[in-house]
Formats: sequence, structure tokens, C-alpha cells
Amino acid sequence: NSAKIGVDYLDARGFQNVNEITAETISDYVKTIYAHHEKSMAAILTTLRVFLRFPYLNRYTLEDLSLKVPKQKKYYYPAVPSVWKQEDVVHMLENVDRGNPTGKRDYAILLLVSRLGMRAGDLKSLKLTDLDWKSKTIVIRQGKTNNIVTYPILKDIGWALIDYLQNARPVSDSPCVFLRMNAPFEAFGRDANLHNIITKHTRNAGITVPRGKRRGLHSLRHTLASTLLERGTPLPVISEVLGHITSRSTALYCLLGIEGLKQCALDPEEVFRDASR
Repeated sequence: NSAKIGVDYLDARGFQNVNEITAETISDYVKTIYAHHEKSMAAILTTLRVFLRFPYLNRYTLEDLSLKVPKQKKYYYPAVPSVWKQEDVVHMLENVDRGNPTGKRDYAILLLVSRLGMRAGDLKSLKLTDLDWKSKTIVIRQGKTNNIVTYPILKDIGWALIDYLQNARPVSDSPCVFLRMNAPFEAFGRDANLHNIITKHTRNAGITVPRGKRRGLHSLRHTLASTLLERGTPLPVISEVLGHITSRSTALYCLLGIEGLKQCALDPEEVFRDASR
């Protein structure tokens, strides 16, 4: 079927001999059929190469035109990150009950994620010695990247940490900042999932999660990145805030906004021209 499509194309344009086919002919053909056969392009291009290689191997042509067939670029379309409406983030934080020890702990955790973009793994391993109150910074070695990252202790985060440490954190020999609130009052295990924290407070705030949307702690990182992007913050700066090794991971957030997508737009003519070289 793929070969017939090619033959019909050549017949319709009056080609009588395989030697009349040029690289430009191949490029025009590919551009013509792409819109109608996008999903099967890989098979069509493979058949086209075989079709054009045959006359060369049998010395009917002097040039191997199969080498002029463009390679189909394979694109990976990652899932668009789930983000919150900013008012929902504020509403959830405002509704955390800080009148009890667990609420004080959870509030500090949620602030560190939503305001600084800290990963759950780094929250679980955060040490008391990582808090530099004199310089008002948090300095950690990220578990995922092994990079040293410095976060500012913003005013609201500072007061939330002080409230938790002075009035809620259980007495313990653990060096970790955040502990379980039930005996034996240990740090969260390596495999512990903090998802239940955000699930509980999302529910308590009466926030409805749309079907297909994720509302784990990581979604607060996505929301922070999206907010920074909307404010015109350069991707390298957002990468530094989120602790990404390169801007490549951060560029995923361009999928969240029209303006970001406009910056990523490609000229189809340019794509096909580059592919045929």
C-alpha cells in the first residue's frame, strides 16, 4: 500500500523513469502525504527507502536516492504537569488547622513545597543543622541531583518553622526537622509517602480535584514553576529554584501556557528542509 501511494504520486506527475526522481521530488512527496499519513509515516518512509534502494543496487541509477529520504523525527510528548489555581493553594494553606502539633508540622511542609519548590525526599531528610538562622537560609544537598542548593527562609516560612520547632516537634534525638507525630516519633522513612498530608488538607479545604489531575506534593512544585513562568522568569532561574540540573526539565512547563507554546513553535517548511539534508 505504501509503495502504491508512491507510484501513484509519480504517475500523476508524469514521471516515466526512475532516473527522473531527485531529492527535491522525494522532499515534495513526503510533505504532500505527511498531513494525511502522519501516524504511518515511519512505515511509509521505510518502504520508500527500500523502493529507491532497489534500482541503485541493481545499477539502474547512479545515485542511492534512498539516502535522500528524510528520517522521521521522533518526539516524546510528556504529560503536561498538573498545576493548582493559585487561589486554591492560598485557600488550602489558610485552612490548615495550626492549633495542633500535626497541623503546625504540615503547614511548614506545605509552605516549603509551595513557596520554595522543595522535593518531598529533601523534606524528609532535612536536618536541623541545614537551617542557618543567622543567614536566613536552608542549605541542603539534594537527594535527586546531589547538588548543593540554598533556599531563603522567607518570613512566613521562618515563622512556620519556629512555631513547629518550639511548639509541636516531639522531643527526639533525631537530627531530622520533620518527625512522625506518633511514638516512637521518628523521621519519615525513605519510602514514606507524604501524599496523605496534601490529600488531607485539600479535602479539609473543600477543594475539588478535577478528574485526571494529580494533587500530590509534586504538583505544588509544578504550580510554583508555572507561576514563575507566567511572571516572565527566565527558565535558567526557574531551574535553579527547582533544583533542576539543566533547563531541559524546566522547559516542560512551556506546555502550561500559550505564550510558552508560541516560543516553541516550529516552521514546518524548515523541519522538512532540515530533515532532507
